[in-house]
This record gives sequence, C-alpha cells and structure tokens, in this order.
Amino acid sequence: MGFGYGYGLDPTMLILIPAILLSAWAQSRVKSTFEQYSRVSAHGGVTAASVAKMLLSMNGMPNMPINHVAGSLTDHYDPSKRTLNLSDSVYASTSIASIGVAAHEVGHAIQHYNSYSPLIFRNSIVPVVNIASNASMPLFLIGLLMGLPWLLNLGIILFCGALVFHLVTLPVEIDASSRALKLLQQTGTLTNNELDGAKKVLTAAAWTYVAAALMSILQLVRLLMIKNSRRR
Repeated sequence: MGFGYGYGLDPTMLILIPAILLSAWAQSRVKSTFEQYSRVSAHGGVTAASVAKMLLSMNGMPNMPINHVAGSLTDHYDPSKRTLNLSDSVYASTSIASIGVAAHEVGHAIQHYNSYSPLIFRNSIVPVVNIASNASMPLFLIGLLMGLPWLLNLGIILFCGALVFHLVTLPVEIDASSRALKLLQQTGTLTNNELDGAKKVLTAAAWTYVAAALMSILQLVRLLMIKNSRRR
C-alpha cells in the first residue's frame, strides 16, 4: 500500500508537524500578547471604537457603521456590508492592544475604499475557494479509495484554491497592519512606546496567517506524496 496505509498509519502526517507547532505557538502568542497590552491603557483614554471612527472619517468613510459584536478577537471588516465589527474585548476598551486591533480593521476598510488589488482579488475568490476547499479532500479520498487518478488530481487542483487564498491573505494582512500603525503614529493616537506595544500585538496576529499558509503548503506536498505513492 505504501506509507503504511494498510496498518492504519499515515506517516505523511509528519510533514504537517512544523505547521502544527507554528500554529500552536502563534495562537498562544496572540493570546498572551493581546492580554498583556490589554492591561495597558493608551495615554489618550479614548476607546478603540472612537479611534476607529476618527480614522475612518479621516480617510473618507465618516458614515461607515461600527458594530459591536460578541466574542473576543472576533473583530473584522465586512466588505460585503462595508461595516467595521469590533468585539467585546476591543470595542469599548482604551487599551493599546484594542486600539491596535481596531486600527488594523480600519486598514482593511481603507484597502477596500482604495481598491487595493490583493484585497479585491482575495474577496473575489472567496465564494469559489469556499466550495473548492470543502470539496477537495472528499474528492481526493474517494479517488484514493477507488483508485481513480483523475479524482485525486481534481482534489489536488481544488485544494490549490485554498493555498492561493492563504498566500494572498499574507500581504493583505501585513499591509492593513502597516496602514494602522502609520495612522496611529500620524494622528498621535499612540506614543512611540505605545506604538511598539500595538506593533507586537499585530505582529503576533500576522504569525497566525503565516502558519495557515505553511499548513496549506505542507498539506499540498502531503497530498502529492500520497498520490505518487499510489503509482508504485
């Protein structure tokens, strides 16, 4: 059978270990860094929602709704509704961490407003990627069990859609953070020391996207190895 499949083992899973470890570290880092700087209030004493409102107004979007959504770090910009959504842990907080996160989401809104091409491309492929990523593994497994190479290939091709999504997400997220830190500095919302804290929070968050991209790359390598093993 190759790779030990006949014994219920799949040594190709070992390929994913670096991505799994990086993902675990990144998630832990985000949580600990956010908690650390959530305990430090910015000198201005202004809430993250107020900062977001100010930054949006400065960039030509004074009427964009800023919604309060449930959860912690569930913050996001919704391009379909053109709304900014800030979580329980961010919306009314005056902390360095919360202001950094809110400004990051404003960065996404500015990207959309200015038709930043990587964001537009990512948004355009989301519906297709959702369908492709959900179908890729079932098709690959059916092809594997039934010995149908064309299904294996189709599963791999569809999985590549998810990989493209993760790869294009990296520059989108990094750019949003860069815009956020620049705006916070230009407006004097955060001091230089406070900016360092916000940067650490956003950098920690960026590592989660690096981990997701690495996971997709290694998963693709794994699928190709399994496919090639079936030929022998």
